[in-house]
Amino acid sequence: MRVTGFNHVTIRVSHLEESLAFYQDILQMELVHRGRTDAYLEWGEAWVCLVEKKGEKSLAESSLGVDHVAFTIDEEDFDRAVHRLHTCRVPIVRGPEERGGGRVINFLDPDHTQLELNTGNLRERMKVWV
Repeated sequence: MRVTGFNHVTIRVSHLEESLAFYQDILQMELVHRGRTDAYLEWGEAWVCLVEKKGEKSLAESSLGVDHVAFTIDEEDFDRAVHRLHTCRVPIVRGPEERGGGRVINFLDPDHTQLELNTGNLRERMKVWV
């Protein structure tokens, strides 16, 4: 089997309307499809699906599974993005800082899913770990 790339991420959300406002208005993702309990958005090459799961509880920080979802951002857009996150009062978990050969900031969506904006790439990160 030869995997040729990353396809998409699906994120469970408690309130689709609230999450759509966050992903569209704050992160400026483009809405491609809106269903009754799901929405599909694009952001550059990234494809994100939001699926509403009313009544489910958030995963505890100590649980196993996905830690965070990172999106690539161009260096020239990074400072504007950080400013936007602060202006919109998005909870910042870590950063902004230089880490692994790029600039990064980690933040939370309305359901406390940790997201990251990253200007680096894997080759640069591996130079740090060598």
